[in-house]
Amino acid sequence: MYFASDNSGPVHPRVMAALNEANQGYQMAYGADTLMNEVRDRIRGIFEAPGAAVYLVATGTAANVLALSTLANPWETIFCSPVAHIHEDECNSPEFYSGAKLTLVPGGDKMAPEALRQSILAEETRGVHGPQRGPVSITQVTERGSVYSLGELQALCDVAKEYGLPVHLDGARFTNALVALNCSPAEMTWKSGVDAVSFGGTKNGLMGVEAVVFFDEEKAWEFELRRKRGAHLFSKHRYLSAQMAAYLQDDLWLQMARQANANCARLADGLRAKGATFLHEPQANMIFAKFSRARHKQLHEAGAVYHLWGAELDGADDEEILACRLVCDWSISADDIDQFLALI
Repeated sequence: MYFASDNSGPVHPRVMAALNEANQGYQMAYGADTLMNEVRDRIRGIFEAPGAAVYLVATGTAANVLALSTLANPWETIFCSPVAHIHEDECNSPEFYSGAKLTLVPGGDKMAPEALRQSILAEETRGVHGPQRGPVSITQVTERGSVYSLGELQALCDVAKEYGLPVHLDGARFTNALVALNCSPAEMTWKSGVDAVSFGGTKNGLMGVEAVVFFDEEKAWEFELRRKRGAHLFSKHRYLSAQMAAYLQDDLWLQMARQANANCARLADGLRAKGATFLHEPQANMIFAKFSRARHKQLHEAGAVYHLWGAELDGADDEEILACRLVCDWSISADDIDQFLALI
């Protein structure tokens, strides 16, 4: 009953087999391995973007901050949600790598177009003394488990384009959003106005690899320099390439995301039937649910692993309602979900 994070799940056996196969013999280093050529072509095909620049890094933080530092100048500001991962969970690395600051667009889990416009208009008002307008970063799936519709993405990108600003998509859970929307990668990115995307794999069954895709190759060389300068260019790059190649082969990436989302839907349906309420409507593979401290204690004592959200398990009032976050990955079994629900 492990619902703490999709970061905590196992690597898919097909990915492990691909790593073992890649471990045979010798390959050129620093991304010159033959597998990387295959990965680059596959990702370009998946995104319907034959001219895209495609790179691999080992972590989601590296993917986000290196992409943003390529899109932003040090005197600019990056617009994002107050609960964006780049703001709450990356230890100021976007600021460190880019030199730019973050501007938090007022609102909740999702950015709204008008709020974004007002935040953009509030900058470049102090001449040389204030930050200049920089990229917009959108998180898809959001940190609260919501999914921007294609219309919502288009509306945010349209606002950014009004002011000539590039758009970055933080896609740590890109494929979970994709299968939830039942759309194409192109529709969820460049066709909506996205300029660069962090195409996540680690949360979806890989050991540790993310792709960074620029739909305009103009920034490619700068990204390569920043990746090297930032100490994120792997020498034994073939092990990143092998993971991504296995991920994309025979639609494994889609299969795992569909399974993770289906696991989440099974858990959400069961929680509703038990009377639990939600902070946010589950749309992908994360649930923010509320039930009593007594139930949380019972679940933890039985071995369930998950995080309370803004609350502590210890407390005298067992009837107090506490929120929690439950995350499903591809590997969680129906038996684990049903055992968890039976305890509630």
